[in-house]
Amino acid sequence: MGSKNVQLVLDAKATLGEGPCWNENEKALYWVDILEEKFCRFYPETGQNESFLIGEYVGAVVCAGKDEVVLATQSGFQSFNMQKSTLTPLVDPEAHLPFNRFNDGKCDSHGRFWAGTMEIIEKGATGSLYVLETDYSYRKVHEDVGVSNGIAWSLDEKEMYYIDSMRKKVLVFDYDAEKGEISRPRTLIDFASEQGFPDGMTIDAEGMLWIAHWDGWQVSRWNPRTGTKLESIAVPAAKVTSCIFGGDDLDILYITSARKGLEDEQAGDQPHAGGIFAVKPGVKGTKTQAFGASYNQ
Repeated sequence: MGSKNVQLVLDAKATLGEGPCWNENEKALYWVDILEEKFCRFYPETGQNESFLIGEYVGAVVCAGKDEVVLATQSGFQSFNMQKSTLTPLVDPEAHLPFNRFNDGKCDSHGRFWAGTMEIIEKGATGSLYVLETDYSYRKVHEDVGVSNGIAWSLDEKEMYYIDSMRKKVLVFDYDAEKGEISRPRTLIDFASEQGFPDGMTIDAEGMLWIAHWDGWQVSRWNPRTGTKLESIAVPAAKVTSCIFGGDDLDILYITSARKGLEDEQAGDQPHAGGIFAVKPGVKGTKTQAFGASYNQ
């Protein structure tokens, strides 16, 4: 338990580092610093980290072809060209809810971008989960969400897993991959007795879930068939936000974290809070999907 060696790979000092995704062609880890209004591209082999300032909260980033990403921001879905530094608004599902912002999101195997919202002050359950189709149309698929967070799909694509951090629950839906539809939400894992709140999530090649614990100093591995916790890996930061598998063999788990709310006197306990960490957990992961169907064939 927790003896696996977690290493700091980027001392990013991110206020709210989140949403890592792995680009296998570039061998790069994309991630966001939500409160610093930017996303970054990190090359683990060289240690280089490029920042792209967007100018508003960026909840999630997904790759969408060469030099293109799609972002889930405070003002909806937008595409960004990294070569030209141009931001293009696509659609804003919550233009009528100015006090909400997008949070975590991920693409499915058909290239659709699933992303959810939350109230910026995190008081009410005003959030929803949306799907951005590859033609830029969108649908609302789940509502009454506190803090929309981690998303993953079962290996057979029959189920979708989804975290509402505010409710401390991991939900499971029936999932129709062809139509991109979810149904029958039910609680899979209740975090009430766990340390911290469930945050970001990914799935490994054995179909087990990896969940980051906000205020819990760890990532944990769970069996979604039984809802049982299999193991926990300690992280030297309290606010662990998300995780994704990367590396040539998808055998490295990259972990993001946050410094938000950390007072100076506490920073001594966790000098690298807000950093990106990596560990080889002994299992391989699943590939990060890109936006737009043509990229996932």
